[in-house]
Amino acid sequence: MGIPFIDLKAQYKRLEPEIRRRMDAVLGHGQYILGPEIRELEERLAAFAGTRFCLTCSSGTDALLLPLMAWGVGPGDAVLTTAYSFYATAEVIALLGATPVFVDIDPATFNMDPAALERAITALKAKDPSLHPLPSGYERLRPKAIIPVDLFGLPADYAAIEAVAARHGLPVLEDAAQSYGGSVRGRMAGSFGQAAATSFFPAKPLGCYGDGGAIFTDDEALHAQLVSLRVHGQGSDKYENVAVGINGRMDTLQAAIMLPKLEIFPEELRLRQAAAERYTELLRDVVETPGIPGGCVSAWAQYTVRTDRREALLEGLKARGVPAMIYYRIPLHLQPVFRHLGYAAGSMPASEAAAASVLSLPMHPYLDEATLSQVAGAVRDALA
Repeated sequence: MGIPFIDLKAQYKRLEPEIRRRMDAVLGHGQYILGPEIRELEERLAAFAGTRFCLTCSSGTDALLLPLMAWGVGPGDAVLTTAYSFYATAEVIALLGATPVFVDIDPATFNMDPAALERAITALKAKDPSLHPLPSGYERLRPKAIIPVDLFGLPADYAAIEAVAARHGLPVLEDAAQSYGGSVRGRMAGSFGQAAATSFFPAKPLGCYGDGGAIFTDDEALHAQLVSLRVHGQGSDKYENVAVGINGRMDTLQAAIMLPKLEIFPEELRLRQAAAERYTELLRDVVETPGIPGGCVSAWAQYTVRTDRREALLEGLKARGVPAMIYYRIPLHLQPVFRHLGYAAGSMPASEAAAASVLSLPMHPYLDEATLSQVAGAVRDALA
């Protein structure tokens, strides 16, 4: 049997009785939309993240979209975000008619570079692309919000990012789609910014068996807006509509599946950490292994290495039966869909270098020593 990149079957085998019990309870009461398990899950997710509120929704993408809607983001607005992430981060900005303004990453962490963020905002306000690369039409744009991304499970540098945001009066939406369970000096991912979004796509450290997401905030008024926007902008009842919203609810069966997973999530995070540490011990002399800043804990959504011989490594792993993934071959500023923004190759050098050199190895809580050694041995052999 081959090595799985993510082993959901091992987790399910462990949790099957409780998952089935929880699902049977939903089948029994029949409240498939916003049933009692949804509220239970929201309360437990908020407690884990250390926030006052959590609102579940239909996907990580909608978790990003809804706060932007609540903040009135639209045409003429610039939302600053990383140039190196999954497409959804920038897609939600464009969906609302706003313009993504891309910011390069810190090559040591793959996360938004706070100094580059400061330059980008200054350039936007001064209408001066010599200070930082700006998109076509920058003359008509006004800075509206910031979306940092916690890539591969590591929270971004929120102390620096939030300081920049405060100086310029901009709200921060933490994209914690990959980092729920990570932390910075004891503060959990999902608790940074005015709001945070996460994803429960099955491959995430905490995932469901379909699509799902959640939004976290301490802002009671924002939470009330999000509750309305999640269900077609409804008002005092389902047939009063006070805003243009979406159908963005998580279904109750997904909550039932996630509740048992949340029970063992702290243990699974420790197992991910142990696997990552062992990978680093085995590989630090042959590839560039992930660096975690002091005081930070990664959720280890991926274990991502760097090498200037990536394609040889990818082919060598494939030949040895070891799966690997490349996230993300095309940085966001160079995606075809954003060609009209006019960003040139070379404008985000750290993001472009990462896109050309990273490779992610199998990562999940159920990696044993034999498998870790097999993967590491295959890496070494492929690069020998």
